[in-house]
Amino acid sequence: MSLFNLFTEEIAIDLGTANTIIIHNDKVVVDEPSIVAEDRSTKRIIAVGRLAMQMHGKTHENIRTIRPLKDGVIADFQAAEHMIKGMIKMINYGSRLFTPSLKMVICIPSGITEVEKRAVKDSAEHAGAKEVFLIHEPMAAAIGIGIDVEEPMGNMIIDIGGGTSEIAVIALGGIVCDKSIRVAGDEFTSDIEDYMRRQHNILIGERTAERIKIEVGAAITELENPPADYAVHGRDLMTGIPKEITVSYVEIAHALDKSISKIEEAILSALEMTPPELSADIYKTGIYLAGGGSMLRGLDKRISMKTKLPVHVAEDPLRAVARGTGIALKNAHRFPFLMK
Repeated sequence: MSLFNLFTEEIAIDLGTANTIIIHNDKVVVDEPSIVAEDRSTKRIIAVGRLAMQMHGKTHENIRTIRPLKDGVIADFQAAEHMIKGMIKMINYGSRLFTPSLKMVICIPSGITEVEKRAVKDSAEHAGAKEVFLIHEPMAAAIGIGIDVEEPMGNMIIDIGGGTSEIAVIALGGIVCDKSIRVAGDEFTSDIEDYMRRQHNILIGERTAERIKIEVGAAITELENPPADYAVHGRDLMTGIPKEITVSYVEIAHALDKSISKIEEAILSALEMTPPELSADIYKTGIYLAGGGSMLRGLDKRISMKTKLPVHVAEDPLRAVARGTGIALKNAHRFPFLMK
């Protein structure tokens, strides 16, 4: 073991629009919402992650909450840097007398531009990284699910995150064709907010909409074991008084229909671009779903009905990308698809 390795810590970061997960020594050490809260007058960051999330939508004029990532890419450079720094501080390196230098692997959307790539690297370097590798999200998801990405077998991965849905066909350690659309979990949340305003005349916040999505979110109107109706609290638009209404999963399935159709179209268009030999493989292996969005009830069934292909949901879809990033970090010397 070289002296350099002794002073270096390796961490894998799944920098997501909704959540950021950090893996160190094969363990998830940080799993926090991607949000920071800052004091408007001093520009000082007062909370990162879960603490900032509790303030979201409830702040007064001196505090503002910022979600540094939008659609899977960095929208606020400084806030992103503070967020990465704050989350790295949450890692306990044991009884180290000094701060180790960091080697990071960060995953990025496949549809990212060179400028956006640069922003991710710069943020990581400012947060203390000596060496930064980048990996595409669908590739990380495939590795995290347990697919051998280096063999000549085609696999289709769909990673539905907070900001983007990444659809990719992977073979021989590379992405053969991919489609990245900016319709994902955040879009679902705002669909629910709009639906509540239009249909029930009730104004709800982003956090409440997110809760509804988790409790009664669905992609189809006929589920085998449906969730119980959910009580929603918000502000009545007519009277301005707080009120409660109950919503069922069927309503939410209608509310999300348009966005899910866009994802289905993107899947079909990715299948159209796939070379025929790989199409034959996908017919056998089916489609793999990862990311938080894939936990939407009945989504696998709906995609399966649309494509006539078997659809498998990863066992811990929220952490599949992070797990894959962690594995890529350990095998950085072996994987040629890691970008420096």
